[in-house]
Amino acid sequence: MTGEAAQLRKGVGLLGVVTFGAGTAIGVSIFTVLQPAAQVAGSGLLVAIAIAMLPMLLFAISYAYLGSAVPISGASYEWPSRFLHPSIGFMIAWLRIIANVGVLTILSQVLVGYLNMVVPLPLKLTMALLMTLVFGLNYVGVSVAARVQTLLMGGLIIVLAIFVACGLPGIQLGLIGDPLGYPPLTILAAVPLLITLFLGIESAVEIGEEVRDPGRNIPLGIACAILLTAVVYSLVAVTALGLLGPTRLAASSAPLLDAAKVPLGALAVPLIVGAACFSIVKSMNAAALVFSRSLFAMARSDVLPRALAAIHPRYGTPHRAVLFGYGLAMTGLLLPASLIFLLLAVNVPTMLKYMACSLSAARVATHHPELHQRSQIRLGARRIAVISYAGAVVALAITALGVEADWRPYLLVGGWLALGILYWLVRGRHARPLVAA
Repeated sequence: MTGEAAQLRKGVGLLGVVTFGAGTAIGVSIFTVLQPAAQVAGSGLLVAIAIAMLPMLLFAISYAYLGSAVPISGASYEWPSRFLHPSIGFMIAWLRIIANVGVLTILSQVLVGYLNMVVPLPLKLTMALLMTLVFGLNYVGVSVAARVQTLLMGGLIIVLAIFVACGLPGIQLGLIGDPLGYPPLTILAAVPLLITLFLGIESAVEIGEEVRDPGRNIPLGIACAILLTAVVYSLVAVTALGLLGPTRLAASSAPLLDAAKVPLGALAVPLIVGAACFSIVKSMNAAALVFSRSLFAMARSDVLPRALAAIHPRYGTPHRAVLFGYGLAMTGLLLPASLIFLLLAVNVPTMLKYMACSLSAARVATHHPELHQRSQIRLGARRIAVISYAGAVVALAITALGVEADWRPYLLVGGWLALGILYWLVRGRHARPLVAA
């Protein structure tokens, strides 16, 4: 069945929206980013976390606004295609292919590293099995994937709650010091690192047609996901700093593990390894879901072969797009293992996606009053436009900041973009953006 002959099944409620958003954001970064952030900003990383959340608030308002007014699966492709230009939507989705392959490669690679702390495993084979698992879940139904996501999120929150509950009473405020006592430029230098903590908070908009009552559940779910993510990160960061202090935290290769060893001793290893496993698997699950819906949206508008827009008659999922995404994800096993290289290759297309969707929100607010009236984000059109334009500028600035760290991923992304332009000139310019109801 094609997208016109069958409909995607609405299997995700408010809890699913929250867990897809927070589940994507509360991922591997919390286990790795505290160490480099402490190197740069010391205890000022607590202030930097709060600052890093501000750009995501801008993006989240734009996404919640559009997700409420125009709920549609493959939103980061469909919105720019419809409200900016079909070529822009295509380029964003095209770049997201390499970004999604990269993020699934990173997550599976890091997860195998944590599992190796308990039992030795073959790297590539285990990565392949993990990808097979998460795409298999997405093949059989979004409601199944949502339930798994909720369970994994619950497991992670329980483990992190144990860490905070056991560690918080033993923190030493003297070790933390004054987070505001660091030079402002030092604190700001840690922001590009810490913004990775919040990426993906808007993931549920990519399954807009599969969300029940999306006008209410998408904006409310995004707001709850941001609040939950901010609370979790703040408590974990304060606990880790209060147990180790910024100097030891900056020198640690496994900051949460070393912090957990202070109150828990040997029990820290299974606790933190378990938390890492919960976190990474649920992030992979969300990434696989977003990836397949983007491919589905491209096929539905004839940019990719129309056969990929088929919907499974039993499961109500874009099963061929899931399988195609799985095949693309497996090519990530051939990529280099450098995490810095892969992270930048992921983050650059992600920021460009945020920029395009923010501009789409501004366009809706200023040029589509009938759609603006549908949104349950009760802000005036002018305010939405200002917020969205600010988000676009911030996204572009963050994109530019990474060049100094490593220019090679920009070359990779640029080469992939050149291939996309060629593909668009041959086929993609005949795309038919979906007009959402």
